[in-house]
Amino acid sequence: MRLAFLRCRPRCVLVVAALLLAALVIVTGAHPKLRHIARVSYNYYIADGGPWRTDGGPPTYTALRRWEAALPQHNLSLPFPEGKTGRYVKFSNQIRVLGWNNCFNEVLMNAHLAYVSGRAYVFQDYYWSHEHYQWPKEKWVSVDPRTPLNAIVSGPVAGGPFEPDDPAPRAISEAWFDVVCPLRERRYINTRDVKPAVAQAPGIEVLRHWQEVLSDAPERCIEIIGAEEDAFSQTFDLGLWGSPRLLTLWDSFSESPISRLLTASPIVNLAVERNSYLFLPRGQRPLYPARRDSFRRVLAMHLRRGDYEGHCRGMTYINIVFYSWNLFPHLPDRFISEPDAPGKDERFLARCWPDIPRIVQKAAASRDDYLAHAAGPDGMAGDALLDVIYILTNEKSAWINELKDALRTDGWATVATSQDLVLDAEQTDVSMAVDMEIARRAEVFVGNGWSSFTSNIVYERLVDKRDPITIRFT
Repeated sequence: MRLAFLRCRPRCVLVVAALLLAALVIVTGAHPKLRHIARVSYNYYIADGGPWRTDGGPPTYTALRRWEAALPQHNLSLPFPEGKTGRYVKFSNQIRVLGWNNCFNEVLMNAHLAYVSGRAYVFQDYYWSHEHYQWPKEKWVSVDPRTPLNAIVSGPVAGGPFEPDDPAPRAISEAWFDVVCPLRERRYINTRDVKPAVAQAPGIEVLRHWQEVLSDAPERCIEIIGAEEDAFSQTFDLGLWGSPRLLTLWDSFSESPISRLLTASPIVNLAVERNSYLFLPRGQRPLYPARRDSFRRVLAMHLRRGDYEGHCRGMTYINIVFYSWNLFPHLPDRFISEPDAPGKDERFLARCWPDIPRIVQKAAASRDDYLAHAAGPDGMAGDALLDVIYILTNEKSAWINELKDALRTDGWATVATSQDLVLDAEQTDVSMAVDMEIARRAEVFVGNGWSSFTSNIVYERLVDKRDPITIRFT
């Protein structure tokens, strides 16, 4: 008996301590800091299973959902523009069951529309496309796998605070919307009654049209629903996201607190810090003083593989140009459509589905261009140095090892990929956002111009005022 207790001592002691602390709070009404410690201990060690969870399944996010439910704006007694007299909008036409980045850009723009309309945005869970979900089906905790938005990002889009002098109402959860806006108090607006008027309009006119609709509506509670006959019934649909019409939204969208205050979630940030050792330079000591922040020496490159070859060939056939914010004309490496030019298909595939020699060449050229740009009048690059490369990829075959060998041969002393990350269950669940945060922090980023994943990294880097020379495309 005594030996059995010793074997479980680390877990037993911590769990018992958490229970005793919780009991002390209940009985004595302890100091607020002690109450906070008790809640954290209970949430981590008991509700979420602590570090001993061994079922290999997706996280339950029990503690995060409890935190989300207790957001301070979830209070009917708050004064206008929140509480029971506040104004709210829920976009039930938001796309679901698709890749994260196809959903993410729409979530952000809907939140911006809510903000400029003076309404609180209703944030929702991310519902996974089944083929993209990382966990085996027998371990799913629900029929439709989903992840809380606050596990992926933080900021006003997910219920975080605005700046102190901003009176805008804070975003609320979908569950709280059902409380503060019961069904009988909602006005439903069908997209068929709004979208046709701005079907082919510049993005900024689409925003202003919807802003007028939402601002002028006297009802507190608005729910946007999609027209059943519209295959793309989102407020800001695929036709806009794939068109240069989108770019007219940039000034309004990029200066919005939805964009400026957007950050990675604590779960994502912790994953990046946990793996920061991967980006420590392993080569020889530089000949001149170099930056100590290892991310200032990283070139991150997005290489989508797997099923993406078929996607690239399909886009070659219909001659599609870059996607979304990748279309900005001031960014390097623009793609010019030449539908009738000889060799068009080969040039398209070389950029959308590059082989190893082209990847190595592009990484080297992007590094050289950046260092030349950083050089002063004397031709010296100061403390600028790129000697670490990180490959964001879904590739898991021997191909990735061949690429790593080729990059090392070309002079990259430190080479790491998405497959090298060490992640716990929650971090694995949001690993796409971990890769995005690494690419956001990297000194130089090379992406795929047809990718929504790349486009959202470009968006974050441009909001961060990164130099265009640090944003490249294969």
